[in-house]
Amino acid sequence: MSRISRHQLLVALSRHIGRENGASVRKLVQEVRGDLLPDAGAERQVRHLVEELRLEGHHVCAHPASGYFLAASEEELLDSCAYLTERAMKSLRQVSAMTKQAIPDLVGQHRLPS
Repeated sequence: MSRISRHQLLVALSRHIGRENGASVRKLVQEVRGDLLPDAGAERQVRHLVEELRLEGHHVCAHPASGYFLAASEEELLDSCAYLTERAMKSLRQVSAMTKQAIPDLVGQHRLPS
């Protein structure tokens, strides 16, 4: 299995600008590697690279309904950020319930003295 680089993924994503041009992770692997049947490892690698690209400031958006794409507008970027925030909050609510801790305590938020 050949490794996929951030550059290769960014080139592939540059062909998917805007929500309406989104691509599934499987399609991105196929475009980069030419695999007809990508393996789960390659798909995980693409998801990891998407995280890295976002941390570098690239506007890589995604949604289950549209796939991965580069934002074509500020609205698309903000929609994607809202989706990621809601996913993160959903996970935090689950951890909060399981550990019986308030979300501010989980994330180390400082409280003002009473």
